Amino acid sequence: VTYYERFPRQIEGGTCIVIDPMLATGGSAIDATNKLKKAGATRIRFVALISAPEGVRAFHEAHPEIPIFTAALDDRLNDKAYIVPGLGDAGDRYFGTT
Repeated sequence: VTYYERFPRQIEGGTCIVIDPMLATGGSAIDATNKLKKAGATRIRFVALISAPEGVRAFHEAHPEIPIFTAALDDRLNDKAYIVPGLGDAGDRYFGTT
C-alpha cells in the first residue's frame, strides 16, 4: 500500500534513503525499494531502528547490493509478524490506535 510517493525529477545519481521504523518481514521495504529502482534510483540505502532477522534476510535476498543500517537486531518475528521483543506495531503507536 502506497501512502505517499513523490520523487525528485532527477532521481538518477543522487542518494535515496529508505527509512522504516521497523524492518519486520521486509515486504514494505522491498516494495519501496522496487519503486525507487523503477524510477531510476541507483544509489539506495535502507535504515531501520529495529530489525528482525527474517526481514533482513528477505530484504537482502531481494536487494543484495543495498546496505541495511539498523540500530538493533531483535530475536525474531512472532505469529503476527511482530518483532520480538520489539515495540509492537509502530504505526499503531504513532497514530494512537492501540
